[in-house]
Amino acid sequence: MAKKIRKVAAKFSKNNREVAEKTITLILGAVALIAALAWNETIKAIFDKFIQPGDELIGKLFYALIVTVIFVILSINLQRVISKKK
Repeated sequence: MAKKIRKVAAKFSKNNREVAEKTITLILGAVALIAALAWNETIKAIFDKFIQPGDELIGKLFYALIVTVIFVILSINLQRVISKKK
């Protein structure tokens, strides 16, 4: 009987750990999204300050290009970090 209780307790403990890990991952993802949205607004405000009226399309294209380049650089660096850990 004690073996069964230990087995159930171990399984319950493992499940709790998995739930905690998933919860932390989701929370970190939500915070990352909030940070990304904050940076999005900040970068937009900077572009709005320096882009002349009438040049909105060029400003939006430039903004999209900058964000894409930043994303690619971050992706490459994160992949390197992940591959070093393995």
